[in-house]
Amino acid sequence: MWDYLRLEVRRTLRDIGFVIGGVAMPVVMYLLFTNLGANDGAWKTASMVGMAAYGAVGSALNTGGAVAEDRAIGWLRQLRVTPMTPREVVTGRALTGAVTVLPAIAAVLAAGGLVNGVRLQVWQWAVIALLLWAGSIPFTLLGLGNGYRLTGPATGVANMACNLGLAVVGGLWFPVTLFPTWLRTLSAYTPTNRFAQLGRSVAEGHAPALGAVLVLTAWLLVFGSYAVLSYRRSAASV
Repeated sequence: MWDYLRLEVRRTLRDIGFVIGGVAMPVVMYLLFTNLGANDGAWKTASMVGMAAYGAVGSALNTGGAVAEDRAIGWLRQLRVTPMTPREVVTGRALTGAVTVLPAIAAVLAAGGLVNGVRLQVWQWAVIALLLWAGSIPFTLLGLGNGYRLTGPATGVANMACNLGLAVVGGLWFPVTLFPTWLRTLSAYTPTNRFAQLGRSVAEGHAPALGAVLVLTAWLLVFGSYAVLSYRRSAASV
């Protein structure tokens, strides 16, 4: 399984589309959104966490696109005749997603500290990065579910829709205080809103709220079940 993990990580990091869309784009958007208008230090910090979360979500979902491509070229069928168990295949893919979210998180945090002058304690930088890394797991499972269930083109469309929709409604791009009341209420139940809240709480100097952890855990179970059901469906047809 570990050889499989190394292979998939190398394949992903060599993908120019992943580097541009998953790493460079969140950094560009962050610098653009925070350097138009007034120089608001609090917004630069909050947006830094939000855009790091956005990059992590996009990179996590990208794992599902690779799965769909593997199904199309027959790679998934080849894996089924190797000594690897189905659990090891899925675990390897999930770990690939967990590894490949790190460049996006690190790039946006670096832009915040080096370009926008965000100043935090050393422990805050470390904890934010750790929480965003761990909190990206539900989105990796969502991407895997899409990849195992849908065709390659359909997976790309579904992942893009999930990424953009959850980013906007979850308040990763804009403060939720700008939302109407009904949308602000809805946003509190989205996985992306609570995902970013983990890091923003630490940036503000306090522990994440229990509600954020509970909501994100609930989505972890939902997306995990979706990934398992999708994998079982693909196993019956591959």
